[in-house]
Amino acid sequence: MCENFQDVRKIEVVKDSQRVSERLIEILVSAAESVIAEKNAFTVGLSGGSMVDFLCSGFLRREAKVDLTKWKFFFCDERIVPVHHSESTFGTYKRKLLTFLPIDEKQFIPVDTSMTPSNAAIDYEEKLRKNFNDRIPVFDVLLLGMGPDGHTCSLFPGHPLLEERERIVAPIEDSPKEPPCRVTFTFPLLNAAKLCVFALAGDSKSDMVARILQNQEDFPAGRVCPLNGTVLWLLDQRAASQLEVTLET
Repeated sequence: MCENFQDVRKIEVVKDSQRVSERLIEILVSAAESVIAEKNAFTVGLSGGSMVDFLCSGFLRREAKVDLTKWKFFFCDERIVPVHHSESTFGTYKRKLLTFLPIDEKQFIPVDTSMTPSNAAIDYEEKLRKNFNDRIPVFDVLLLGMGPDGHTCSLFPGHPLLEERERIVAPIEDSPKEPPCRVTFTFPLLNAAKLCVFALAGDSKSDMVARILQNQEDFPAGRVCPLNGTVLWLLDQRAASQLEVTLET
């Protein structure tokens, strides 16, 4: 559970899922402009699920062109399946996002899913350290989702990985959600980021959103609490329907 949530957690409620996607791109572009001006590169961690659809919709609706040449994309978790498999997160981004955005595939740093989960996690951690040159990489933005059970990345309720403190990327071979074999960022890495964004829409999210944000129940998504950054919960009206919050005007 995020103990200093009042300091790091922000909640933004918008009209609908379309506005979630638009606002998500606004947040990313604003962050990128600031970061690139300072260090000439912008690092983003991607999640699966509805996130790719939010990004596709948001970029398609944006009239102003976005220079993505200095953006670099990583994966907050990945299923150990071939890239062409429907469950592959990288494969989904290749099929959906790369088909219309001016992004070179080399800007994506994927997990090597030809390896065992254990070896893939070790390999991806080495790739992260090579790209960031830090003991614990500090991402500019991590884009996160949340399942109906409160999981985020491949960190599930009650799983031992919730307590992992040494590895920044870990294997999981007993995921309660198919497919069982995956690799995932752990909390030391998630909570080192400058900005984490949960983008959520729909009635199916409302109960868990309220349990985490209002009741402060302990679920994995609620443990995302950057030590020197911010976590933004970007919600549409339906996802926020059980919260006492104000709609964006």
